[in-house]
Amino acid sequence: MSTVPAARPDPDPRDVKRWRRYLADEQAEAAVYRDLASRRSGEEREILLALADAEGRHEAHWRALLGDHVGKPLRGDIRTRILGFLARRFGSVFVLALAQRAETRSPYPNDADATASMGADEKIHEEVVRALATRGRNRLSGTFRAAVFGANDGLVSNLALVLGISGSGVSNQIVLITGMAGLLAGALSMGAGEYVSVRSQRELLEASNPGPAASEAVGLLDVDANELALVYRARGMSAEEADQRAAEVLANSTFGAADVVDDHEAVGTGLGAAAASFCFFASGAIIPVLPYLFGLEGMTALIVASVLVGIALLTTGVVVGLLSGGSPFKRALRQLTIGYGAAGATYLLGMLFGTSL
Repeated sequence: MSTVPAARPDPDPRDVKRWRRYLADEQAEAAVYRDLASRRSGEEREILLALADAEGRHEAHWRALLGDHVGKPLRGDIRTRILGFLARRFGSVFVLALAQRAETRSPYPNDADATASMGADEKIHEEVVRALATRGRNRLSGTFRAAVFGANDGLVSNLALVLGISGSGVSNQIVLITGMAGLLAGALSMGAGEYVSVRSQRELLEASNPGPAASEAVGLLDVDANELALVYRARGMSAEEADQRAAEVLANSTFGAADVVDDHEAVGTGLGAAAASFCFFASGAIIPVLPYLFGLEGMTALIVASVLVGIALLTTGVVVGLLSGGSPFKRALRQLTIGYGAAGATYLLGMLFGTSL
């Protein structure tokens, strides 16, 4: 358990400046967790309030160390203030993902004035926030996955199609018609494929759930000789664990839902995933066509289309990076490189095909 440090009588001004910054950041982070907690209920609310209390203990450490040098309250750093702004207005998994990244940047493990337990606290806070963010990711992962994949597929495939057909030397009207045809065909294909994929996943999950007949039979089992333990052994438990679990079920008649983790939430619904995939593919695929819709032609249209798609790819990469807790810059650069690589290769193939004709 950490102890409150004694104030230093004549601290170095650089130390005072650093401690005051830490104090301001702890106050801002505690406020973020309280704001997030205000938008939740039950266990998640309690967890977030406990994190705010922990940041309050760290705040007390720096306040005690500063003593009379606390001075006027400072504002937290810009990233923490942005996080607080988002927490007050949204309180979503997006904010939790940002908070997760914020916890990874703690300087305490390398600061001699922070206790070892404070550094350990920050590492545990990261895992707590990661777990809370994972809950949110599971709730939106099916539809979100379809949306991100749909948008990126629309951007890359239609840019490649437009560049490829342009490289062959056809007229702008042909390029526009081809781009719109690619948009519709791709969006319909993506929506249908996503629906089939998600429906199949849900059907496989449903086939793995205990049947209602088994639950009804529990009350009729012979307590001294029954096969319920075999169910748990088939699920991977040892014989002793299976016997213990079977005894608990017989005592409480709770066989069924309590024994199975519901993965449907992570998969999403077929219609929701299909609609998201269709709409986001179409929204991505329309971008390379926009210059042609507005009357641009030739190389000007190609350059404008490429720039617009590049901006969109960078945006989706940043969003994926933030939500996944990874580096937004690396995700954005990866999206851009892959997208431009595919489109550039198709353009060169179009030029070769047009020359051969």
